[in-house]
Amino acid sequence: MKLIFASANKNKIKEIKALLPEHFNLLGLEDIGIYEEIPEPGTTIKENSFLKAKYVLDFLKQANEDCAVFSDDSGLEVDVLNNAPGVYSARYAGASKNDANNNKKLLEDLKLITNRKARFVTVITLIINGEVHYFEGEIKGTISFEGRGTNGFGYDPLFIPQGYRSTFAELGAEVKNSISHRALAIKQLINFLAPQNF
Repeated sequence: MKLIFASANKNKIKEIKALLPEHFNLLGLEDIGIYEEIPEPGTTIKENSFLKAKYVLDFLKQANEDCAVFSDDSGLEVDVLNNAPGVYSARYAGASKNDANNNKKLLEDLKLITNRKARFVTVITLIINGEVHYFEGEIKGTISFEGRGTNGFGYDPLFIPQGYRSTFAELGAEVKNSISHRALAIKQLINFLAPQNF
């Protein structure tokens, strides 16, 4: 089954491919000829997730292609920062979307703060046969006092999932892909698609 994922993030594509059964043919934005960055003007994670999927769907309609399209938008929400960085997680330290700078800014903003409770949230939007479906995943945890680990991307070196002592970046892909916010949302997506005939 051909699925278009509205992302050019090779880390995300790799992560999601590992979660999908083999009969799914996952294509990213570059695979279908979209090289520009999709605008994310939404004020919520859910809104941005929908806007990205619709952007790709509109592009495919111009090319007379009929595919299932899904997108995800994720955010890190830190309690004491009024759920920031939230919808602005990727560009927390600026428009360049630099992971190292984002992590550095977050650690600065939490300097001397002991309440480091946070959660990762993912909203997946699937547009298929003219219908829109949403799948949401969430994992609670805390923010470490320093970056730890070399796996993953984004805030993985800082986020310690509840029930663990290691960050996502220390736990590695196999563990992360079984418990993460994105994994939970993807599992819902797969369960929805499984009984469908494509």
